[in-house]
Amino acid sequence: MRTDRIKKRKRWKKILLSGFIVFIVLLAGGLGYAYNLYSQVNQAASKMHEKIDWVGSGNQKEKIEQKKPLNILLMGVDERTGDKGRSDSLILMQLNPENDSMTMLSIPRDTRVEIAGRGKMDKINHSYAFGGTKMTVETVENFLDLKLDYYIKVNMEALSEIVDALGGITVDNNLTWSDEGYYKKGYVYKKGEINLDGPKTLGYVRMRHLDNNGDFGRQARQRQVINAIVDKGASVSSINKVDNILEVLGDRVKTNMTFAEMKDIQSGYSGARKNKKTLELKGSGSKIGGVYYWVPMEDSLKEVKSSL
Repeated sequence: MRTDRIKKRKRWKKILLSGFIVFIVLLAGGLGYAYNLYSQVNQAASKMHEKIDWVGSGNQKEKIEQKKPLNILLMGVDERTGDKGRSDSLILMQLNPENDSMTMLSIPRDTRVEIAGRGKMDKINHSYAFGGTKMTVETVENFLDLKLDYYIKVNMEALSEIVDALGGITVDNNLTWSDEGYYKKGYVYKKGEINLDGPKTLGYVRMRHLDNNGDFGRQARQRQVINAIVDKGASVSSINKVDNILEVLGDRVKTNMTFAEMKDIQSGYSGARKNKKTLELKGSGSKIGGVYYWVPMEDSLKEVKSSL
């Protein structure tokens, strides 16, 4: 009997020892994966980060530590070989951790503003062609009378790759249309909830001539896509796509955020995506000197400035 008990104890010791070894191996593997992932994120963030002769508000660190609202300019840039490109899309995004809100304001590409450093009135999307990122952010700052903290610049062609890296997105389309005959891709966008892969997303955010609301309809679709990307990127289902996502972001996105700032913003401002708000700048189209511009209403501009 005593011999049997000793044999049983030895067997249980072996089982426990084996289980412990397996646990240590899994833990070590998990830590190895976590370290590898951290290393990948750090590497991607380093590739995304760029330094320009512009510091923004200059007190970003203090604002993040005190959890104050952050102003971030999203720039969708259309760049081609041999062309300086234009800022095809400008969206101001304000993250406010005090009420966990994310407010977005689309700035029409044809908005007539004074271009920073040139002292001339022109279309706001021309600021990128004249002076790149620096002139664009300074022009937006002057126009809205606020200080930006960060910018995130995405080549519009890269938007397709980002969406594909996420495995596609879902949006609620408010009209049925086809790009056949105009964009000539053969895509059909039906009214209602639709799933978009990368190329279809690019067509979705670029279309304006087939929409009665013109550029405003396009701006609404751009905000839709941004929200869909944010939600999909934050979902558990995207965890196994991290490698692909990081590769695309590292190669195609540029920002003045450092890796440390990205981590702090993720930690302190992640709740902002729960409450999304939209500000609308009202105005009208007008031809000045034979050139079409979109001219904002003074009262509406003052209201937007006050809200921000």
